[in-house]
Amino acid sequence: MDGPEGSTGQPGPADRSHRSSVSSVGARAADVLVYLADDSMVPLAVENLPSLSAHELHRAIREVLQLPDIALDAFALWLVSPLLEVQLKPKHQPYKLGRQWQELLLRFTDAPDDDVAMDEPSLQFRRNVFFPKWRELQIHDKEVLRLLYEEAKGNVLAARYPCDMEDCEALGALVCRVQLGPYQPGQPAACALREKLDSFLPAHLCKRGHRLFAALRGRGAKTGMGEQGLLNAYRQVQEGADSECEASLSPHYRAYLLKCHELPFYGCAFFHGEIDKPAQGFLHRGGRKPVSVAISLDGVHVIDCREKHVLLGLRFQELSWDHTSPEEEESVLWLEFDGDNEGTPVNKLLKIYSKQAELMSSLIEYCIELSQAAEPAASHEAGPASASGSSPPPPQRAPLRRQGSVVCSRIQHLSTIDYVEEGETIKRVKPKRSTSFFSRQLSVGQGSYTVVQPADSLEQG
Repeated sequence: MDGPEGSTGQPGPADRSHRSSVSSVGARAADVLVYLADDSMVPLAVENLPSLSAHELHRAIREVLQLPDIALDAFALWLVSPLLEVQLKPKHQPYKLGRQWQELLLRFTDAPDDDVAMDEPSLQFRRNVFFPKWRELQIHDKEVLRLLYEEAKGNVLAARYPCDMEDCEALGALVCRVQLGPYQPGQPAACALREKLDSFLPAHLCKRGHRLFAALRGRGAKTGMGEQGLLNAYRQVQEGADSECEASLSPHYRAYLLKCHELPFYGCAFFHGEIDKPAQGFLHRGGRKPVSVAISLDGVHVIDCREKHVLLGLRFQELSWDHTSPEEEESVLWLEFDGDNEGTPVNKLLKIYSKQAELMSSLIEYCIELSQAAEPAASHEAGPASASGSSPPPPQRAPLRRQGSVVCSRIQHLSTIDYVEEGETIKRVKPKRSTSFFSRQLSVGQGSYTVVQPADSLEQG
């Protein structure tokens, strides 16, 4: 991977690696299968596949699907398997990267040798990590909206995007509208929902099947929970004011995406890692827990893979970071942020163990560069309308912060190293500090983060 634009991370919900994306390779022509978010595939007959770039394949897909120019920026080609996923740069050659797949797995995953030997990636057409949400709001093409909707829906149903129950119900209701049509009083909607519940709600909310919801109803659970809440939300889905809107699903695709925009990790690249558990019990036993690290243009989120909730969410203005390579010690991504320890302001350091630490660090750096470069352009567009009549991007709506929400940070569930500055040294849990361990952070004056003086060792004190 030759630079930060090639994002790597955890495989998503639509892993199709058991199917080869290249069915034949010859000196002149090859048949390539590119998979879409709805699990359909686009077969392409291409010449000279080994030297074909991702940009050229991207253009061929857009021509077959008859997508508008915005699709060039909205989507990217990815190589995906159960062990690893990689967003390709336009200049990357997918065939050659596929031939190097085992080397990538050995470098960026802890997969056993047998799994590495059997793994094979598929080529997928998915949302570009570097496509900003405000530009997504300007899309009107139905097929582009549908592809974005299908990908977002897959991430919600796989709990890759953790959601509160009421948000799951609202999103599930829009899926009901798309798949079942408008709600009709008297139709057997409840039966249809019950039979396909895992098509509308994340799997972990459907695990115990219909008996769970029957038990909830039997205990007099309030409206808005589970199956009944989904049905209520389905009733409330708004329809278009005119017949043309009623016949189109585009407003519902857009409504689904707008709801997903409230999730702070929408559109992220995901990486696998582990963090230390807080010490518990008399023997102070800890261990590690698996996490997903979600990185986007908006910031970094650490998500508990088992509990399906956010452990830590940071905007780039709120953190400093660095990484250690396997040559130095175990591969680690360090996140440093403001916090307190029993009322004392401190620097908190979170240690994320991952063979993808270098990739995560590069992606953070690149996202910051893109965000800073985009600020003048966004400010320019916010002025008078241009000659082309394009409207300025609407202001971003802040994520809803409810007490106990799965999208809120749970810093108390983290095992961090707390540091302060004392004189010329860095020590744990002492008075207020003034500078940072790490040089990598947003430019001074653009954020609220306070930094600390470098030290010889992270474990000093």
